[in-house]
Amino acid sequence: MKTVHTLAQLRAALASSQRPAFVATMGNLHPGHLELVRQARTLGDITVASIFVNRLQFAPHEDFDSYPRTLQADADQLQVAGCDLLFAPSEAELYPQPQTFKVLPDAALADILEGHFRPGFFTGVCTVVMKLFQAVFAGHAQGVALFGMKDYQQQLIIGQMVRQFALPIEIVTGQTQRAADGLALSSRNGYLSAAERAQAAELHRALRQLAAQARAAADARALAALQQRAEQALAAQGWQPDYLTVRRRSDLLAPEGQLADQALVVLGAARLGRTRLIDNLEF
Repeated sequence: MKTVHTLAQLRAALASSQRPAFVATMGNLHPGHLELVRQARTLGDITVASIFVNRLQFAPHEDFDSYPRTLQADADQLQVAGCDLLFAPSEAELYPQPQTFKVLPDAALADILEGHFRPGFFTGVCTVVMKLFQAVFAGHAQGVALFGMKDYQQQLIIGQMVRQFALPIEIVTGQTQRAADGLALSSRNGYLSAAERAQAAELHRALRQLAAQARAAADARALAALQQRAEQALAAQGWQPDYLTVRRRSDLLAPEGQLADQALVVLGAARLGRTRLIDNLEF
């Protein structure tokens, strides 16, 4: 595996590629990231990963400064997973001047759920992803980028961005990787204390239960009460829920009418101690 730190080095390393397969990360890698890299190896002629902690997607009170930077350990894992090229730029390299031009996603999709509780988050995500796409795919007729399903809203927004800007990039979504007890793998799981980690899978169980109840519901009118009870039950165990909700997969709006024939997803976000966890399940 080759590691590069500048845009010029990255583009030189990609000059002979016809179809890069790209996995964007903020580092502190876990097996979910590595599974995306392994999947990428089957989809392109060179497998590229990036590690960059993107300041633009963190609110002032969030964990940008304390977010784990583990570059050498990450590089070692990427090499074992079969990554060909690692792009690990400095902040000055990727943002050589204040990033006043930004990508504003559709508010109908980006200002709900995660966007409601983390205002500006998806603007930061879309801006850095667009910049990384320009860095990796410029000069290529086609490419593929892989994102994990755990960040369900994010992968929908990025897919919409790619379509609306007519980028020659195929977006592939990898399945959420989980621990044995069902907890979705996340870099932020490392913030959990031992006691919190023992309780952390309750979010996944709460979503499974809400999905089962929604399947049994006659129509969408029952969902509000089911969602409220799910949040109350999680709060009674010491969590601070932001949302547990059933939405349409296509646009994350609330379903209407009969539920039986609709493609739905249940999504949740809640704090356990100082750690905010998210998860989702399609049904």
